[in-house]
Amino acid sequence: MSPKTGRPSYLLDPPARKASARTRLLAGLAAAALVAGLLGGLIGYSVGRPGETEASIARLQKAEAERDVQQIIELTELAHRTGEELSPILTTIRQASEAGRPPEAAQVGQWQQTMRRLAEQFADPPSGTTATNVARGGLRSSVEQAAIAVDSLALPAAANTAEERLRLAARQAAVAVTTWSVAATQLDQINIDAGQGHQHVHLDTGGADGALTPDGAAEGHGG
Repeated sequence: MSPKTGRPSYLLDPPARKASARTRLLAGLAAAALVAGLLGGLIGYSVGRPGETEASIARLQKAEAERDVQQIIELTELAHRTGEELSPILTTIRQASEAGRPPEAAQVGQWQQTMRRLAEQFADPPSGTTATNVARGGLRSSVEQAAIAVDSLALPAAANTAEERLRLAARQAAVAVTTWSVAATQLDQINIDAGQGHQHVHLDTGGADGALTPDGAAEGHGG
């Protein structure tokens, strides 16, 4: 209390109190700015510079594209090799069905060994893009269906059921040809997309109902 005015002493110096309030406000703003700067630096460090991030993504995309091209090339070579062995078997089954004469048991036994070996090539497929996986899966399914057709011929049966077994095997062989044709068409397309040009691995069996045929473009050319 002031002895002269009788007023409380804290009312006698308002400028000093205002200065103290401004000081505290400025200090608080400075501290907030410092915290924001530190957080911004930490976030920037954790996220990385945009240029580096884009470069990393580009490198990953390039590596994936190169890996897929290599898988396409290898799958195409595998399809060519497999088709060269598979076509004669399926062709003979179809011709035997048309003639009504089942193949010899010894020949069927050899076919079974061949089919087991061909199927093993698709037993542990690598992981690729969806398009490549579809083509590989179609080829594998065709080989497995052809193997069933051969196994059907190997089943022991009475003479009066031989014709029925032959018709069943022919139907399975036809499905195998059709499935292969779908996969071959897909493989042709992904070769084009990968810059390899047309690659035709369709089976040469005389055709089957519903089977796709090559487009007639020259190997390795076009798009």
